[in-house]
Amino acid sequence: MFIPKRVLIEKDALNYPLGEKLYKEFLDKDIELIMLETTRTKGIPGTTKVEKYSHGKNTLVVGVKKSLSFQTCKPSAHYQLPLVTGCMGQCEYCYLNTQLGDKPYTRIYVNLDEILARAKKYMNERNGEITIFEGAATSDPLPVEPYTHALNKTIEFFAQEELGRFRFVTKFTNVEDIVGAKHNGHTTVRFSINTDKVINSYEHRTPSMRNRIEAAYKVLNADYPIGFIIAPVFVYDGWKEEYKMLIRDLNNKLAVDKHKNISFEIISHRYTTKAKNRINEIFPETSLPMTDEERAFKYGQFGYGKYVYNKEQLSEMKDFFKEQLGTYFSDSEIKYII
Repeated sequence: MFIPKRVLIEKDALNYPLGEKLYKEFLDKDIELIMLETTRTKGIPGTTKVEKYSHGKNTLVVGVKKSLSFQTCKPSAHYQLPLVTGCMGQCEYCYLNTQLGDKPYTRIYVNLDEILARAKKYMNERNGEITIFEGAATSDPLPVEPYTHALNKTIEFFAQEELGRFRFVTKFTNVEDIVGAKHNGHTTVRFSINTDKVINSYEHRTPSMRNRIEAAYKVLNADYPIGFIIAPVFVYDGWKEEYKMLIRDLNNKLAVDKHKNISFEIISHRYTTKAKNRINEIFPETSLPMTDEERAFKYGQFGYGKYVYNKEQLSEMKDFFKEQLGTYFSDSEIKYII
């Protein structure tokens, strides 16, 4: 659960029951509370980029989602579902470091009914086809769930929608609020996992691998379809043995008769020059492997280039994960290995 050091509340958020409730809740806590007249944030301290990042990561903004025009989310979903923006985690490689720039704080939206009503309109516009919404395209919504209960409400909303599906990914473990939700199999919960070495080195302020597996166990036993995103995969001394141990530990914890409800997505580490520069600004001591000369350069689907592992390394990685997942999760689906 995210416990912020300061909370910024937009004035308009008080016009909604959730905004009023959170205002009263934080008023009674030993947390700095700042009222905002507009959507423009103020009052977050820090002079250097490192300080601004650190203070931003400890800030929660309570606001209203003004624009209800959803961004597309290809290829994994049709649309983003904007429940939350930002994340309390401090993962060094995270694309949000670049995407959010100098706004690393977490922002929650109190007008959930309006957001879900807009999702319903998008579904109606697709002429009887199933529409998939991604709830974690620009966030990890689980750490703020105790404040918003937005995931619980969204899951139960989609449970009633014949042509709507919802999915989100998380590194966090406070799944109690969603385990009891009526989901009707229409929501897929995905967990981002990695080796202990990667988590300890780069995924600051996130739960351990053991605790993530425990959370996944609870969600799977609540009969949700679940997925595991093993990402980013790093090539380092002993990487095969450690990723093999990770997959084996998953298999030992998750009942074999539930494997058909599990999917896997494997994503190798990659970075852009812009991301590298941003990472070095906010994590000046980072040990992330970002030596351009050791990577292959590839143009992405959005027109910019990125540095990836070379063909031989990627081929070796694909063969490895196919073999290991085939051994321990033969009834599960591998969506892709990239």
